[in-house]
Amino acid sequence: MKITVDEPKCCGAGQCVLVAPEVFDQRDEDGIVVLLDAEPPVEQHFAVREAAQVCPAAAILIEED
Repeated sequence: MKITVDEPKCCGAGQCVLVAPEVFDQRDEDGIVVLLDAEPPVEQHFAVREAAQVCPAAAILIEED
């Protein structure tokens, strides 16, 4: 799995951080998503998929291996 984020689309809702805090964070100044791990381990894949689904801006893109 490879993750990319479309920062201009991010609205700073923070749902991704709540669902997958090991993979996503937010910038302090504006709440925009910060990708901590673009290729997370298998045990994080379910949470990453869920984070992408709950993202209100659809800013998380997942490329499956």
